[in-house]
Amino acid sequence: MELILKYFPNLTDSQISKFRTLEELYKDWNVKINVVSRKDIDELYLRHVLHSLAIAKIIEFKNGCHILDVGTGGGFPGIPLAILFPDCQFHLVDSIAKKIKVVDEVKVGLGLTNVTTSYSRVEDITGRFDFIVSRAVAAMPTFVHWVKGKIAKSSKHQLKNGILYLKGGDLSEELKGYKNAKVYNITDFFDEDFFETKKIVHLPLKK
Repeated sequence: MELILKYFPNLTDSQISKFRTLEELYKDWNVKINVVSRKDIDELYLRHVLHSLAIAKIIEFKNGCHILDVGTGGGFPGIPLAILFPDCQFHLVDSIAKKIKVVDEVKVGLGLTNVTTSYSRVEDITGRFDFIVSRAVAAMPTFVHWVKGKIAKSSKHQLKNGILYLKGGDLSEELKGYKNAKVYNITDFFDEDFFETKKIVHLPLKK
C-alpha cells in the first residue's frame, strides 16, 4: 500500500481505504477461485495495482468518461482505475465466468458503484466508450479487430479516444502498422525494476 501512496500521495481517505481493502479481498477470493498466481498475489500492489495505475500517469480521465476494460481477468486494470477515478464509469469484460465472479465480489466488497461487468466476448458488447483499456490480452492487430466500432466519436481529453494498452517487451513488430501509436515507458513514472520492460501504448482509433 505504501507503494501506491509513493506515486499517488493525494488520495482521499475513501480511496486509501479501498486500496487497503483490495489485498484482503483478493487474497480471500484467490483461495476460492484462482485468478492471480501465488507469486503475484504476494506482490499484488506492485504487479497488479500499481501496474494498472500507470495509465493514470499519462491521462487523467475526466468526470463522466466511459472506459471499457477488455479481458479484465481478476479486475485489472479496471478496478484500481475505478477507485482512482470514482466519477468515471468502467465496464469490465471477460469471457471466463469465474474471473467475472471474482470481479463482482471485489466490486461489492469495495462498494464500487461506478463498475459494471459482463461475462462475454468483447465483440458482443454494445455501446461506445471514450477509452478501451487492457493488459496484453492479444497482439495489437487482433485487439483492434475485437474492439472495432466501440470508440465514442467526441474526444474530451488531450489524448484522443482510443486504446490504452499495458504491454511489455519489444512492440515494434506488432505496432508497425500503426504509425499513430505512441509508446510510453512505465520506467519514466515508476522506479521499480519490475517495470523495466513494461510500456503503455496509446492508439487513437478512428470512429
